[in-house]
Amino acid sequence: MLENLIYGFTVAATFQNLSACFIGALLGTAIGVLPGIGPVATISLLLPLTFGMPPTTAIIMLAGIYYGAQYGGSTTSILMNLPGEVSSVITTLDGYQMAKNGQAGPALAVAAIGSFIAGCTATILVAALGPMLTAVALSFGPADYFSLMLLGLIVSAVLSEGNVVKSIAMMVAGVGLGLVGTDVQTGQQRFTFDIPELSDGIGFAPMAMGMFGIAEIIRNLEMPEVRAALKTKISRLWLTKEEWKRVAAPIARGTTLGSIVGILPGGGAALSSMGAYTLERRISRNKHLFGKGAIEGVAAPESANNAAAQTSFIPLLTLGIPANAVMALMVGALIIQGIQPGPRMIEAQPDLFWGLIASMWIGNLMLVIINLPMIGMWVRLLKVPYDLMYPAILIFCAIGVYSLNNNSFDVYVTVVFGFLGYLFSKIGCPPAPMLIGFVLGPMMEEHLRRAMLLSRGNPMVFLERPISATLLALAVIAVVAMALPSIRKSKDEALAGG
Repeated sequence: MLENLIYGFTVAATFQNLSACFIGALLGTAIGVLPGIGPVATISLLLPLTFGMPPTTAIIMLAGIYYGAQYGGSTTSILMNLPGEVSSVITTLDGYQMAKNGQAGPALAVAAIGSFIAGCTATILVAALGPMLTAVALSFGPADYFSLMLLGLIVSAVLSEGNVVKSIAMMVAGVGLGLVGTDVQTGQQRFTFDIPELSDGIGFAPMAMGMFGIAEIIRNLEMPEVRAALKTKISRLWLTKEEWKRVAAPIARGTTLGSIVGILPGGGAALSSMGAYTLERRISRNKHLFGKGAIEGVAAPESANNAAAQTSFIPLLTLGIPANAVMALMVGALIIQGIQPGPRMIEAQPDLFWGLIASMWIGNLMLVIINLPMIGMWVRLLKVPYDLMYPAILIFCAIGVYSLNNNSFDVYVTVVFGFLGYLFSKIGCPPAPMLIGFVLGPMMEEHLRRAMLLSRGNPMVFLERPISATLLALAVIAVVAMALPSIRKSKDEALAGG
């Protein structure tokens, strides 16, 4: 592993890749600071920029945007009670209270330090577990891959935010949209409705940019801007000896929890930060301070969300399974670059795999430097009115989509998915499962058909192979675990009615 990491640093330390890492970290911080945008929308909008880049450089920049957003979101959560990113919502509970109590500096410091430690630890896990899981995945057959992807879809729907039934419906819709186009084996066109532009399928970038980028802009426009800057002056940007003692264990626990949750399909930064805060509030000796300015309430969730952001790359790089919407975008970016994510990627693209891991260490160090000394600049950035920002974003979005194929149809597709994304948000349907289903649907179909061809049409192949049978059993357990609360609730209501 040490030799591979040294090789990774030689890849990441080139001027081009260092520049991409810095730009990604800087953009990610800015995105985290600005409320209502988020890494999913930003990566969707910036996908066209990466098409002319080498694959390693493109993924390093997109990864920097993702974990940079986890850092930046804490700044406005602490200073303005305004979470810039979903995973930073929990940080507002104690971070803003610390700022009101004159402890804005220590709150910002512990957010940056906790994120840095968690990011470095999670990167070690990615480097250690990646090759191990890759070796295991090489023994997978088509039936095993189909069962694994089915399990990933079910777990991501179960763990996603909001109503589980709506999440599953969105996932199924995503799988259906992924099947639009020409059948690779028979050459027949499916669900194209005699529209020639759909013969190659729905474009990943127009769909992602519409569902997340355009829809996010529409949602932001209907919400009034409320930005009240904190009047308290920011004092020391470091921790005292006593504060170090209080935050050491929460950072360790948050890092551990975030690293585990990040690997799970449907997990991610938001889920891990909520879990870390809840755990810390239950076991802390300073329970009475939570909600009133407990430094532990900042250290644990900030460590957890950054650890989760980086360990979510493990299933992507080793199995080709996206753990969340951002990782689904990464899969799309890799496929557009002509790279199939999965267990053979570590052998076919060692520069990308190890270069990305090494860039995470470099990026985490850059983020500490970017965040703490530049807090004043990020606060000033918040004063830019949104009605001046969104026209520029829309123009850039339209140019980026059109430049993919020099086809205006892609712009229309983006607009349609923009309004669909806005409609889904209004009726409480999460868009992330749809994107994950859209990415995994064609892969599932390919492995399903391969498995059926190899078994000469015998569907029992999915139960006869031990790996596939185990994965399907886990999928059934996930469905049962999801259904049990509803069944219990309906029984209780029936008993109450009787």
